Amino acid sequence: LKHSRLSAGEICNHFSISDAAVSRHLSVLKDADLIRDEREGKFIYYELNASVLEEIILWISELKGEDDYDQTT
Repeated sequence: LKHSRLSAGEICNHFSISDAAVSRHLSVLKDADLIRDEREGKFIYYELNASVLEEIILWISELKGEDDYDQTT
């Protein structure tokens, strides 16, 4: 998901866990708003929710006292 959106089946191909386990993990990530999904025909494609991840990185940087976090990286 770092480089492009993937279907659930494509994601499953990267892990040696059951399809049901991948589905559950995707559900948890979606509930946490860390990924988004989009249905196209019979497939659902997943992608990272970059804005939420950037907010988390900024929050962590502030906790660490790093005032000059560069959001372009």
